[in-house]
Amino acid sequence: MTQFSEELIARSGYERSGFADRYDRHRPRPPRAVLELLSRYARAPQPKLVVDLGCGTGLSTRAWSGVAQQVIGIEPNPAMLAVAEDAPGVEYRTAYAQATGLDDGVADIVTCSQSFHWMEAPPTLAEATRILRAGGVFAAYDYDMPPAVDPEVDAAFKAYLARRREARAKRSIRQGADLWSKDKHLERMLESGRFGFCREVVLHSVEDGNAERVGGLARSLGLPIADPDDPELERELRITELEAVAGAVLGAQIVPFVFGYRVRLGVV
Repeated sequence: MTQFSEELIARSGYERSGFADRYDRHRPRPPRAVLELLSRYARAPQPKLVVDLGCGTGLSTRAWSGVAQQVIGIEPNPAMLAVAEDAPGVEYRTAYAQATGLDDGVADIVTCSQSFHWMEAPPTLAEATRILRAGGVFAAYDYDMPPAVDPEVDAAFKAYLARRREARAKRSIRQGADLWSKDKHLERMLESGRFGFCREVVLHSVEDGNAERVGGLARSLGLPIADPDDPELERELRITELEAVAGAVLGAQIVPFVFGYRVRLGVV
């Protein structure tokens, strides 16, 4: 990551108000289809080592437990790693994506799950391909927000996202996607010249959700963080409007939340 990312960590507020716990509780887990796809393209039915860059609370790292022999999550933000749960074969290390400290050619698969937009591509891809073996796979994959739930809930969530964009502009806050947009991931990978083959694959996953999870997902978004301790921001974001719509439409129901995934992968 660049100095830009270091500054973001310093002023992110992720250590406040249980943000990392909300993130880990409400964000989606990578679907098994993503893991199987990457393993197949790496020609490794049971990868010996998967390295997950920008692993956050370890949601995308723990998904590999029992699939890969060893998994290492790399994350520079100690507030996020503080809530990362242990799992068989999984370990976490505090480091930046462009300086993992791992040896050359040790990994079958290197992933950036909902994190590549926080990273400057050239040094990150240089490090990823350095630690990958020949024929190994790098993948940057993201899920779309909001998930598909209900037309009224979806519309209210999109309106909330628009208010967040306005709040960032008002405060001159830039987040990773403002500099390194997700829709350019594949282009940046191709431009790097580090892969013999690249492509994009579109998948989806389905998880249970309810009205509480709609609000939890909304409050799991950073920069700015919706925080009850900041009443001015709460009024500006009007997050209670989204929560009210979700409550009115869903009530006490548990319904499918459909998350669309966009996987950009490259084979070394």
